[in-house]
Amino acid sequence: MTFPGGTSISRLTVYTGACADGLEGGTPHLHTASTEAYVVVGGHGALQTLDANGLKETELSVGSTVWFTPGTIHRAINRGGLEVVVVMSNAGLPEAGDAVMTFPPEIVADPERYRETATLPADGVEEAVVRRRELAVEGFLRLAEGGPEQLQRFYDSAVALVRPKVAGWREIWERTVDQETRRTAEILDALGSGDGSHLLRSALMESPPQQRWGMCGHLRAHDVANPIIH
Repeated sequence: MTFPGGTSISRLTVYTGACADGLEGGTPHLHTASTEAYVVVGGHGALQTLDANGLKETELSVGSTVWFTPGTIHRAINRGGLEVVVVMSNAGLPEAGDAVMTFPPEIVADPERYRETATLPADGVEEAVVRRRELAVEGFLRLAEGGPEQLQRFYDSAVALVRPKVAGWREIWERTVDQETRRTAEILDALGSGDGSHLLRSALMESPPQQRWGMCGHLRAHDVANPIIH
């Protein structure tokens, strides 16, 4: 059984170290199919977002809860120990590539060059994380200044990058979100007829954290598709 609602969850410690514009934080990117939520559990900072309505900055502090839909370019800004619980819709899709970083247009328009720039090497990971963040910030600033036409070109390139992955994404979605929805419908039908036999199949599940380098910071992610069943 997937995590509640067919979502995924991780804990994010947002990167430090100043970028070219003097701000500390994560790598700007968007998701093409998934909605993302931040629940701030430590420190403070901000969320910069860019969409068809323009550039916006939202202050973040302990207790802040924000979420943003597909197409919202977002950048986490760290102003002091910012830690966030991240909840993602469509469990498994972001890990399968539903994220496009805001590299300059000449990179985003070239799938092979984008892949080489986005992929972290086996050695020298920390330096590579910094390099790709700087490139994404450069592209983000250009998008923020470029207006609607430049944003639309970025969206077009993002769609072209993810299009080959959509068939695989659909399989993931069917095994998680769609299956969870159908299961709930079956339970409601059973309860409506007075059948509570599913309660005898109750279980406790656990997914220990896995450390990895994320786009916005250090991640403690959880494999919600393959939990330990106690």
